[in-house]
Amino acid sequence: MGYEIVRVQLSGGRRPVLQIMAERVDGVAITVDDCTDISRTVSALLDVEDPISGAYHLEVSSPGIDRPLTRLRDFERFAGFEARIETKALIEGRRRFKGVLKGVAGELVRVEIEGGTLVELPFGGVLRAKLILTDALIAASL
Repeated sequence: MGYEIVRVQLSGGRRPVLQIMAERVDGVAITVDDCTDISRTVSALLDVEDPISGAYHLEVSSPGIDRPLTRLRDFERFAGFEARIETKALIEGRRRFKGVLKGVAGELVRVEIEGGTLVELPFGGVLRAKLILTDALIAASL
């Protein structure tokens, strides 16, 4: 369809929400019409396959400016911007890192944290990562 999945997340509750974040493969900003097209197609597929028991709400959106970083190439693509990263296990005595992305080296995410220290985090050990909304990120997105 010309879209790429950024994240799929099912959150609980009485009526769970299936959230799909997508972006266009051509690099153009995703529109409401794009989200509608994705929603209709995915909804039809889910109705046939029925992988989620019971009622749920389908939500399709763009990742936004301060997007989650879910793929190794995201850390390369957004090098130079600030991010928050949480790891599954302790790395150098901590799980939370905030700093400027410096790209990747193989399967390692490189982040310059406070004081100019470069930390390399195994991509497989990243629990969550998200860009931080800054003036530089806003300017780059315009």
